[in-house]
Amino acid sequence: MSRSPTLGENRLKEPVQKNNSRIDQRQLPTRQTAKDGKEALVAGMDAVWMLPVLLVLPLLLWTSSTFVFYFKKCFYVAYMMLLAVIAIPVCILKSGGRDIENMRVIRFMVRHVKYFLGLRFQVSGWEHLQTDGPYVIISNHQSSLDVLGVMEILPDRCTMIAKKELIWTGTVGMICWLGGIVFINRQKTSDAKNVMSDAAKTMLADKIRLWVFPEGTRNQNGGLLPFKKGAFHLAIQAQVPIIPIVFSSYSNFYLRKEKEFKSGTITLKVLPKIETKGLTTDDVTTLSEQSFGIMRSAFMEISGQSVQSNGPSTH
Repeated sequence: MSRSPTLGENRLKEPVQKNNSRIDQRQLPTRQTAKDGKEALVAGMDAVWMLPVLLVLPLLLWTSSTFVFYFKKCFYVAYMMLLAVIAIPVCILKSGGRDIENMRVIRFMVRHVKYFLGLRFQVSGWEHLQTDGPYVIISNHQSSLDVLGVMEILPDRCTMIAKKELIWTGTVGMICWLGGIVFINRQKTSDAKNVMSDAAKTMLADKIRLWVFPEGTRNQNGGLLPFKKGAFHLAIQAQVPIIPIVFSSYSNFYLRKEKEFKSGTITLKVLPKIETKGLTTDDVTTLSEQSFGIMRSAFMEISGQSVQSNGPSTH
C-alpha cells in the first residue's frame, strides 16, 4: 500500500524545489544573452553584406553613364508610383472620387521630382496661359519626363488626354483616373472620335482645359512628328482657342538609345493662342499645319538656345 508523505518529507523536498527554481532563474539571463548575441551577429553580417553595395553604388554613379541611366529611370518610375500611393487617399478624401480638381493635388506632389533627377525648367510666355474659360493645350512629346514639364505649368481646371493603356499602370493609372484624365483607344479611330466629341461637350459644360500631345506618341528624333487631327477637331467642335506649348530638345541630357541621363535644363515656351471661332471641320487640316509650323520653328529656336546654355534655372 502506498503511503502519504509525512510532514518531514514535504519539508525536505521544498528546499530542493526552491533550489531548482533558483537555478532556472539564473539560466534565463544566460539564454537571453545568447539569443541577443546571435541576433547581433546576424545584424552584423547583414551590415557586412551591405557595405560593398554602399561602396560600389557611388562608384557606379560616378563612372558609368549606363548605370546612371537605369538608376534614374527606375527611381523615377518607383518614386512616381510611391507618390501616387500617397495621393490616392488624399484625392478621395478631398473630392470623393474622380474630379479634375484632384489635378491640384497631383501637381503639388509631382513638382519637386525634377530636383532628384537633376532637371530644371525655364519657362517663357506665362502670360499666354492667363486666358479665361476652356481651351486646348497642344505640346510636343519626347518621353515620360514630359509629365514633369506639364506639372510645372499646368493651369487650374486642366487635365490631359492620354492613351488607354495608362490606366493599367498600377497606382499611377489610378491617380490619373482620379485626376479626370481622358483615356482614348488609339487603335480604334471611331472610339477616339467619340471620346473627343464627349470631351468637347464636357469642356464647355464644366469650363475645363485639356492638354493634348498631337504627335500621338513619343518622339526623340530631333524634330516634331506630323500631327494627328484629334486635338484640332476637339478645339473646333468646342470653338475654343488652342495654346501651343513647346518643350526644348532633351538630346543634350537624355538619350534613350545611348543610355545617357545627365542633369539638364528644359526650356518651355508658351506661344500665343490660336483662335478657332468660326472655323469648321473643313479647316482642320489648315489649322493642324499652321500649328505644326509655328511649334516646329519654336522647337528649333529654343533647342538651339538650350544646347548652348545649360546653367541653373532662373525659375
